[in-house]
Amino acid sequence: MLSENYIYAPAPAISNQFRCRVPMAGTRQLFLVNGTVQGTPVPFSFHCRKGEKMDDILQVIGVRTADSPLKISFENNIALEEGSSANILLCSHTFSMEKFITDESYKISVGEGASADILLMQNEHNEAVHNTFFEINMASSASLKMSFLTLHGGNIKNTVIVNLNGEHSTFDLSGLYLVDGNQKVENDITLYHRVPNCTSRQLFKGILDDSSQTRFTGIINVVPGAQKTEAYQANHNLLLNNNAKIYSQPQLEIYADDVKCSHGATNGRLNEEELFYMRSRGIPSHEAKLLQQLAFTYEILEKVSSDQLRERMLSLVEKRLRGEFSDCKNCSKNCC
Repeated sequence: MLSENYIYAPAPAISNQFRCRVPMAGTRQLFLVNGTVQGTPVPFSFHCRKGEKMDDILQVIGVRTADSPLKISFENNIALEEGSSANILLCSHTFSMEKFITDESYKISVGEGASADILLMQNEHNEAVHNTFFEINMASSASLKMSFLTLHGGNIKNTVIVNLNGEHSTFDLSGLYLVDGNQKVENDITLYHRVPNCTSRQLFKGILDDSSQTRFTGIINVVPGAQKTEAYQANHNLLLNNNAKIYSQPQLEIYADDVKCSHGATNGRLNEEELFYMRSRGIPSHEAKLLQQLAFTYEILEKVSSDQLRERMLSLVEKRLRGEFSDCKNCSKNCC
């Protein structure tokens, strides 16, 4: 499944710098250091053979360190053959305060009847720039659930291009981004329904504070002949500050007449009536605001299949919203 040269945790050269509390029983770790797998000169490449079922979660921890060029680019590959399945957690972190620029790409193929669950957790310092590009191809009856959790980073851009190439394939994409200060996060999604009888779901949510900015661009393209398509796309944002800005542009391009497709976007603020109700029940104002923000995030976090991993992600989101990450503003590691 993976090259025998790949090194799994514990990895002393990394673990003595970095506290990662995400791993649970059944999690295997792999460190991707400055674009290559630790101990090798090669980028990450994952191959799940025909019919193979991977029960463990594979956590790929990508880190940037001071002993590399400020700007790097590299390509990773994930391939699942017919009838296989895997759960993958992709994390990105920075280990020093250099103004890193990382251009990273993934080619992902999901074979006939294969299934995958991929979660990306992005947690870098305020000066880091990270652009991640995904090209995804799905065969007939393939299933892919993919989620982004953007906790921290200076300038983050995720570009996703999806091709549903085989009938009865299903694709579920979701994202949660929490931004403050002058942080910027952009999600650019293009999804092609190329054959009939496929289903896609997209849901992105964001909480913005201070002078942060986010941008969501989503295009669902239903090609001629792709009948019986079901596609849904939504982007919802919660603005905590008048200076925060959100640019949202969900789009549909439909060239078939027997489809069910919808899209939408909303931008709003905390519900004053709900806050008043909670305060009248003795809940302090700051806690009432936090509870409302956490409730806003649940719809995304509930998509995490593993109960233990979901609880860990919820804990990280709560710490972020409580402002505990601000205690690490002079630290590059943003431990998870």
